[in-house]
Amino acid sequence: MDIIRKITIKIYLKGLMYTLLKGDIMFEMLINPVRAEKRPWEMFFIGAFYATVSLFLTQWIFSGDPVLSKYTGILIVTFCVMFTIPFLYFAIKHEEEKDLQNVGFMRLLEEHGKALTYLMFLFMGFIVAFSFWYIVFEDGNENFRAQIETYCLINRPTNFEQCISDYGIGHDPGTTGNVSAKNKIVSIFVNNIYVLIFTLIFSLIFGAGAIFVLAWNASVIAAAIGIFSKNSLANLPLGLARYMIHGLPEIGSYFAGALAGGIISIAVIKHDLRSDKFWTILQDSLNLIILAVVLLFIAALIEVFVTPALF
Repeated sequence: MDIIRKITIKIYLKGLMYTLLKGDIMFEMLINPVRAEKRPWEMFFIGAFYATVSLFLTQWIFSGDPVLSKYTGILIVTFCVMFTIPFLYFAIKHEEEKDLQNVGFMRLLEEHGKALTYLMFLFMGFIVAFSFWYIVFEDGNENFRAQIETYCLINRPTNFEQCISDYGIGHDPGTTGNVSAKNKIVSIFVNNIYVLIFTLIFSLIFGAGAIFVLAWNASVIAAAIGIFSKNSLANLPLGLARYMIHGLPEIGSYFAGALAGGIISIAVIKHDLRSDKFWTILQDSLNLIILAVVLLFIAALIEVFVTPALF
């Protein structure tokens, strides 16, 4: 690793730790969604810290294991999930309490919007940190092997082996007409609906369980950004812009689905299924699911028409 990369790593780590420790962010944010609502941007640094620690722990513990070292991409996400679950559990519990206040649909949507905002910042922290380390580490592609395979499966399914060989470097062909554009919108929208369904199922089974799907998506997006940036930190901002234009509404949709499923999961445990409170919570959760579907469709339109025009 050259001198510039070493200096870059030191600056990144010192800046991250200074930001976290300066305001005692770290430990309070572990279980305090109320503070996250007031200062949502702090969750970006929490996400970046979790992703960084997860990667270094995986390197430290499993790099010498001939079997598990092949699955570092999945292990990194697993550690990230373990760190995030306590906060997400309290966040979902906090949102469920809001549903019982009978403040009206628009007011309730505004309140849930606060949660979606700080969760988006958390997710962005994951993506930026994963992308940064993918580029900085000389063996970044080995750390994210599973993510690269997923990228190739999505973007170059007919030439999968070659894509794996060159780590997916290349540009997707743009749409050439209304028919192909419509087909691509349908394909992207249906694929994202499947992800939303899995997110709902995971969060219904275990309120905070959807974080695994979301953290995995963050790592796949990060690998795609690393590939697009061609392992150059100078290209990282452009890579982030390329994928976040349509990625933000898409991820916002998944978090809305995760909140809906998590709120229902907690409500089933705490309330009688025949009570008015439960049906009030269920109605609110269905509204969040509808919002999630609308956001997914908007994201598909942006991905097909806007992103290719800009990049």
